[in-house]
Amino acid sequence: MISEDKEKMQPASAAREGREGYVPAPDSTLADALSGAAAAAGVEDSVCEATSGGEDSPGEAVTPEVAAGEEAYAITQKAIEMLRTVYDPEIPVNVYDLGLIYRIDFTEPDRVLHVDMTLTAPGCPAADFILEDVRQKLLSVDGPKAVDLRLVFEPEWNQDMMSEEAKLELGFL
Repeated sequence: MISEDKEKMQPASAAREGREGYVPAPDSTLADALSGAAAAAGVEDSVCEATSGGEDSPGEAVTPEVAAGEEAYAITQKAIEMLRTVYDPEIPVNVYDLGLIYRIDFTEPDRVLHVDMTLTAPGCPAADFILEDVRQKLLSVDGPKAVDLRLVFEPEWNQDMMSEEAKLELGFL
């Protein structure tokens, strides 16, 4: 499902800070990404309960909230991995590192992967090709039952949204 929804769009910084949905910055560390995903899921880092009373217990039971947060994080990481295989035919950089992905959010109750993305320009001649490629790659991720892909143009994309790697590849650094 592809739709435009400008009112519900949030700045990429808000998504990366975990205010709604969570998209790790392309150049973030694993520790930053894990803590951001946990914060977005409303899970504290130390939420685990022992299976039996005592320090000698062989393992720990994971609460449903932690398990859901871990699953959402794993699905988000798989989605990012797949998005890094989608390229704008005119630019030799993938759509994730270009900063075209504004939000990735997996909702547990309905098992839908919600993705908000933009294009480098509203009149992009490769828009249909890119959107279909993104949709197909996201549908191949195990876990979600559906993908809600929304094309948005707020905030307007600019070169500052690219990862350092993308800027280097394109000669902007």
